[in-house]
Amino acid sequence: MMPDDRTITSDEKMTRLIGGTPLAVLGRLILVSILVGVILSALGLDPWNIIESVRELFIRLWNMGFDAVRYLWRYFLLGAVLVVPIWLVMRLVKAPRAR
Repeated sequence: MMPDDRTITSDEKMTRLIGGTPLAVLGRLILVSILVGVILSALGLDPWNIIESVRELFIRLWNMGFDAVRYLWRYFLLGAVLVVPIWLVMRLVKAPRAR
């Protein structure tokens, strides 16, 4: 056995599986859930009747016609201005380095 080889403990396996320590992952999940909840609430979705809420959302979007496309495009661009550069930087930071 090489000196650098070692066995992976069950704690390390759990950390790899869930993407971090359990408490940190739980905290991130709570924050993201609240953020997504606010966004879905702004769209008029109800967690107790999600299917009916989604149906009503699509009906409202359909009734808005091309205005909906224009609004969605603006929201997409607004979000993409932040999301795409952050994603790109994260991918470059995690990219394998040449030896």
